[in-house]
Amino acid sequence: QLQLVESGGGLVQAGGSLTLSCAASGFTLDDYVIGWFRQAPGKERGGVSCISNTDGTTHYTESVQGRFTISRDNAKNTMYLQMNSLKPEDAGVYYCAADANFPVKYYTCAAYTQGDYEYWGQGTQVTVSS
Repeated sequence: QLQLVESGGGLVQAGGSLTLSCAASGFTLDDYVIGWFRQAPGKERGGVSCISNTDGTTHYTESVQGRFTISRDNAKNTMYLQMNSLKPEDAGVYYCAADANFPVKYYTCAAYTQGDYEYWGQGTQVTVSS
């Protein structure tokens, strides 16, 4: 069974840090496009960051550039989102996602929309207090 399981959410003060993890099972994450999305209360889910499976390049939405870092540990088959200097507007439910991108739909993950991802985690809540 192909599955993504998230962990690491919680409550943090503004300016603090959190690291989200997303463990994959049933498939090799290294072969996939991976991404993180978030959904704030009353808002649509939007992309935060991703890693392309064609060349390993990363992409960040403008509001998190310089503060968030996406990565993956192939040995652990796990992806991460390191979040620093958190702001109240970063709060929401964070989802990890993966897609085989085979045959290649997009060369860069920046072209992906959430509808392009095949596999999703269950979501983890991030709350940032001001």
